[in-house]
Amino acid sequence: MRILLVEDDPDLSRQLKSALGDAGYAVDHAGDGEEAQFLGETEPYDAVILDLGLPKVDGVSVLERWRRGNVATPVLILTARGAWSEKVAGFDAGADDYLTKPFHTEELLARLRALLRRSAGHAAPSLSVGGLRLDPRAARATVNGEPLRLTSLEYRLLHYLMMHQGRVISRTELVEHLYDQDFDRDSNTIEVFIGRVRKKIGADRIDTVRGLGYRLTAPPEELEDQAAGA
Repeated sequence: MRILLVEDDPDLSRQLKSALGDAGYAVDHAGDGEEAQFLGETEPYDAVILDLGLPKVDGVSVLERWRRGNVATPVLILTARGAWSEKVAGFDAGADDYLTKPFHTEELLARLRALLRRSAGHAAPSLSVGGLRLDPRAARATVNGEPLRLTSLEYRLLHYLMMHQGRVISRTELVEHLYDQDFDRDSNTIEVFIGRVRKKIGADRIDTVRGLGYRLTAPPEELEDQAAGA
């Protein structure tokens, strides 16, 4: 999942970018409102963490411009303690959630996970497709109870496929959501990572839809077992 972090404080930016990366996210950073507005309008982020007190263009104005331009990306705003009017302005501008500074990084990560779940239509904190399960809180996945050993990019790929299970996802979409802005992107590498993940979770869980992309589904026998159990 690819996140845009908009924060002008260098120390907080480094801290959050590191924590988000450790949690399995690809992260782009903008230090002012102008850059944030441009990136939000031109890059397909899964969510945005937006500080409201930004140089050049304030965060509320950035958010209002995104929403007027039909940018529907979920946005978590960061506000100063006691600035209730900022919270109201942020929600009125189109924010989906807020967090008051100072905050614990774990709370930000928890709110971000909830935001991503809601935007993808998932209610449960963990994701499952048949016997395949993924826990975003622990950045851990299992198949039929057996833990999977995944690299960072393999985990991001599996997480994105599971968030959009049953839908055909193109290689271009995967590239746009798995890599940050500075990464040397090559859609051909997606095939390599798909192959690696297939070996680890079972080849019959990821369908190739020729000319369109990939789709994550449960194997037929697991669907039959679920139906029988119901």
